[in-house]
Amino acid sequence: MEMANKKGANAVVLFVFMFLINFVVSESENGRELELLLSFKSSIVHDPSGFLSNWDPSATTFCQWHGITCNNLSHVETLDLSAKNLSGILVSSSVFNLPFVKTLNLSNNHLYGEIPPDIFFANSSLRYLNLSNNNFSGHIPNGFISGLLILDLSNNMFSGKIPREIGLFSGLKFLDLGGNVLLGKIPISISNITTLKYLTLASNELVGSIPHEIGKMKSLKWIYLGYNNLSGEIPKEIGVLTCLNHLDLVYNNLTGQIPASIGNLKDLNYLFLYQNKLTGSIPSSIFGLKKLVSLDLSDNSLSGEIPELVAQLRNLEILHLFGNRFSGRIPNALTSLPNLQVLQLWSNRFSGQIPRSLGRYNNLTVVDLSTNNLSGRIPDGLCNSGRLFKLILFSNSLEGEIPRNLSTCTSLQRVRLQNNRLVGELSFTKLPLVYFLDVSNNNLSGNIGEQNWDMPSLEMLSLAGNRFSGKLLPHLLNAPKIEFLDLSVNEFSGTINPRFGTLTELMQLSLSENKLSGEIPEDLSSCKKLVRLDLSHNQLSGQIPSGLADMPVLGHLDLSENRLSGEIPAKLGQIESLVQVNISYNHLTGALPPTGAFLAIKESAVAGNDLCGGGNTSGLPPCKKLKNRADWWPFMACSFAGLLLLAIAGFGFLFMRGRKNLEPKRVENGDGSIWELQFFDPKVSKSVTMDDITLSLKESNVISRCKEGVSFKVKSVSNDYLKFFVKEMHHFSSLPASFWSEITEFGKLQHPNIVKLIGKCRSDKSAYLVYEYVEGKLLSEILGNLCWKRRWKIAIGTAKALRFLHSRCSPSVLVGDMSPERIIIDAKDEPRLQFIFPFVDNKHFLPSSYVAPEARENKKMNEKSDIYGMGLILIELLTGKTPADADFKVQYSSMVEWARYCYSDCHLDMWVDPVIKSQASINNQNQIVAAMNLALHCTAGDPTARPCAADVFETLKSAFRTSSCLPSLNFSSPV
Repeated sequence: MEMANKKGANAVVLFVFMFLINFVVSESENGRELELLLSFKSSIVHDPSGFLSNWDPSATTFCQWHGITCNNLSHVETLDLSAKNLSGILVSSSVFNLPFVKTLNLSNNHLYGEIPPDIFFANSSLRYLNLSNNNFSGHIPNGFISGLLILDLSNNMFSGKIPREIGLFSGLKFLDLGGNVLLGKIPISISNITTLKYLTLASNELVGSIPHEIGKMKSLKWIYLGYNNLSGEIPKEIGVLTCLNHLDLVYNNLTGQIPASIGNLKDLNYLFLYQNKLTGSIPSSIFGLKKLVSLDLSDNSLSGEIPELVAQLRNLEILHLFGNRFSGRIPNALTSLPNLQVLQLWSNRFSGQIPRSLGRYNNLTVVDLSTNNLSGRIPDGLCNSGRLFKLILFSNSLEGEIPRNLSTCTSLQRVRLQNNRLVGELSFTKLPLVYFLDVSNNNLSGNIGEQNWDMPSLEMLSLAGNRFSGKLLPHLLNAPKIEFLDLSVNEFSGTINPRFGTLTELMQLSLSENKLSGEIPEDLSSCKKLVRLDLSHNQLSGQIPSGLADMPVLGHLDLSENRLSGEIPAKLGQIESLVQVNISYNHLTGALPPTGAFLAIKESAVAGNDLCGGGNTSGLPPCKKLKNRADWWPFMACSFAGLLLLAIAGFGFLFMRGRKNLEPKRVENGDGSIWELQFFDPKVSKSVTMDDITLSLKESNVISRCKEGVSFKVKSVSNDYLKFFVKEMHHFSSLPASFWSEITEFGKLQHPNIVKLIGKCRSDKSAYLVYEYVEGKLLSEILGNLCWKRRWKIAIGTAKALRFLHSRCSPSVLVGDMSPERIIIDAKDEPRLQFIFPFVDNKHFLPSSYVAPEARENKKMNEKSDIYGMGLILIELLTGKTPADADFKVQYSSMVEWARYCYSDCHLDMWVDPVIKSQASINNQNQIVAAMNLALHCTAGDPTARPCAADVFETLKSAFRTSSCLPSLNFSSPV
């Protein structure tokens, strides 16, 4: 008994001893965790929402802190700080070293700098690591964590090569390294991750071929390697990945034929190979992929015929084969696909007739067969689904009449049938949603001038190049939104009705080559938005109305080949916007206005009249000088000239004195460095020194960090009220010499929706741009809480700024990276666009989710690249989503693809931001639909299909004014 008691006592002692050891160890570990968490908090320089405010070291436990979840032993198991707008640089001893953490999510913030080099050695317990959508830079560290399941480093600025050690992540199921600046080849070692289900390396600068060893990764369900510079052939080994659901290799330089082995992927839903250099025909095995939902092989060099085997793709919804060299007939088998919605076969060499049953048994929404060699009639069942909104058949050899039942297809929005051989009358006159209708260059006829139209959504109408007749009565058109109207080259007669002046949204009007007579009505001057007016080749008489000079944006005016008489109104030469005039072959007399577009007018544009004057290019004789002037006139003229010279001299002195303050000057800083400093604002030049700038370049003054550099808030020592900020210029040493001279021109730009550039400074080691300081918040910080009216105001203000930069500046100025990070909402609730001159050469191209696909590929920006970014901003304003949202990564390659799909197939309630859904009256809903319509135009894959900045602004402004109700919100947007 005594022995038993001793053993029991020893057991108790041992238990207590072990408990105390565990307690001490646990307390020590808790202390270490607390230290790491506080170290992380100290590295955060900007926490706009105060999310870390309760991270108080005096608290009894950190398990109650925001973003932290603990396990049963009170150790940090989950740290989720995603989408909190945190900004800062991570210190080496940080949250990556938390010993028990399994989930670490720092995504969708503004964290920057290089991540600790020991990140993959520090923690063997980590299972989920998400650092996506930050500004992390440097190389991806070496090392591995064998138990890691999810690794997401996408949309940062990681550079260098993908580490070979990547293959040691033996348990990884999700790997996303997309949207960085990674170079080199895809390492073969990646094929060792046989557990991987999701692989994304898209939107980098990877080169070389896709490793044949990829066939070892038999668990893969998703491969996305698009938007790189990969070359070589698609490895046939992909065909052994039988679990694959989504294969996306778009926007590369892949060559050769599509491997027949892809036909083994029986679970494949999405096959995207567009924008490569693939050749040969489509392997017949692909038509055995019965689960395919979307097949996109567009923009390659594929050829051959499409076999009737396509009938096996019963689940196919989207078929994109455009931009290839396919020939033969369009297979009749397409008509039997019950789920087919989008059929785009344009720009190929298809011939023969369109299958007669196309549309009868499909679910068509989009049909584009343009630019082929098709003949025969347009099928009459294309709109049987009741959902067809886009019908594009232009540039073929189609014959016969337009089917009558298309005239009752009320879902139609965009119709393009031009450049065919169609005959008969036009019946598209009562379609409520059609906004674009082009039937030009056919053989259509009939007296339509006096028909009652009911096209309330119509914005563009072209009937040119047909045989239409009758009088033009524009009030019967009932198209209050019409912007483009081309009725040229027809047989219209009578006078130009004054009611054309009621079409106040008109931007282009062409009535040329008809049989119109009478005078040009003064009422046309009511069309204040008219940019192009062409009335040439008619029988118009009378004088040129002086009211045309009151059209503020008129740029092109053609009145040639008429019977106009009298003198040219002098005010016509005062239209600043007018750049091209043709008044040839009329009966005009008198002097040519010596101003504006008439100064350098060509001889051919004034020929066939009795005119005089003009410059050297007009070929006109000089006008005779007036005689019998009063004798005192020379004296008065000389006196006036003398006074004028004195005034100019005085002004010139003051001007040159002010200008001297704005010239570049070399200054020596306190540390002995030499700087070139120049300001573009005289107030700033008097109050800011180089010391003000350099002494403010410290961590406590950091406003933001982005791919171009760090922004600092600066305050003048001599003027407490003068604040501004400077932007550090990365890679400045490799900029061309012309860059700095061009900056001076940018300093002259002034617009209420643009952050003003006020100066520049540079030395041998650094360079900075100086901007006015705008008190406010980034759009990305406040977007989620904005009402619909405020979002619309932001959209219009941003579009107005973009219009100014593209249309009012010469040459145009590019934003480069149109994103919510570029838009500051100021104290007056106005959007202010900050354009940072982007490095867009091959060496310094900085990828971003807001950069257009073609700009990623060729590393060059243009105006249409900015428009793409504007479209993404509109989608964010409407949906509350961002390009980084994980929602898109499972089924869609991008937010744009998601938006197109949702807008085509879902009701507004399914995609609009819940914050504004409750505010959506019928009028608001119309505006939301119109804005999404515009957004999808802006993000069109073909840059030439995107609108210009001026059109974006006008469309937004027009939609905001509208109050008409659409009959249904469940329709898709034309692109």
